[in-house]
Amino acid sequence: MTEPEVLLLDEPTRGIDVGAKYEIYQLIIDLANKGKVVLVVSSEMPELLGICDRILVMSGGRLAGEVDAKNTTQEEIMALAAKYV
Repeated sequence: MTEPEVLLLDEPTRGIDVGAKYEIYQLIIDLANKGKVVLVVSSEMPELLGICDRILVMSGGRLAGEVDAKNTTQEEIMALAAKYV
């Protein structure tokens, strides 16, 4: 595929240095600004809060909740993550 409408990234910055992380964040933001759907799977909450519009929280293999990334805290995300544990 040369121009996918949806991109799924699983832990895109795991093991990457700080400079490369910034470049990856910029690529993700640029793609989203072009109307592409970018799904990011990550355990790095600051990363998710910084680049995402919405965050889906999984717990015990189930969807525990959905939050607006701009209006939530790490504590609220952690509470959802513990929902089905």
